Amino acid sequence: MANPRRGEVEAVIDGRPRTLCLTLGALAELEAAFGVDDLAALAARFGSGRLSARDIMRILAAGLRGAGEAVGDEDAGRLRVEGGLLGAADLAGRLLVATFGRAEDPARGPFDPSPSPGTPP
Repeated sequence: MANPRRGEVEAVIDGRPRTLCLTLGALAELEAAFGVDDLAALAARFGSGRLSARDIMRILAAGLRGAGEAVGDEDAGRLRVEGGLLGAADLAGRLLVATFGRAEDPARGPFDPSPSPGTPP
């Protein structure tokens, strides 16, 4: 069962429940894959609201690896996510929100890696 406090998301993939989590290692992989230097740039990249099929595949693969599954990016492209393409896009979005949170200021975009006001550092 997924623990949302740890940034985990649960989904039905290939007919069985799976947990996904973007750990620091998974985020580092995504930084390299998207050619960005830091988490703020990664959050800005995802916050654009425009994700390609390859983006979704990489995010889901990194989330599965972060939760301990041995799956490559190309392998993730062959997984059947409940709900098809829309389900996969929704899952990637839920995983990003679980990891980065949702910005309270719409001008900052949907994802913001900085702590919310009042959150201890």
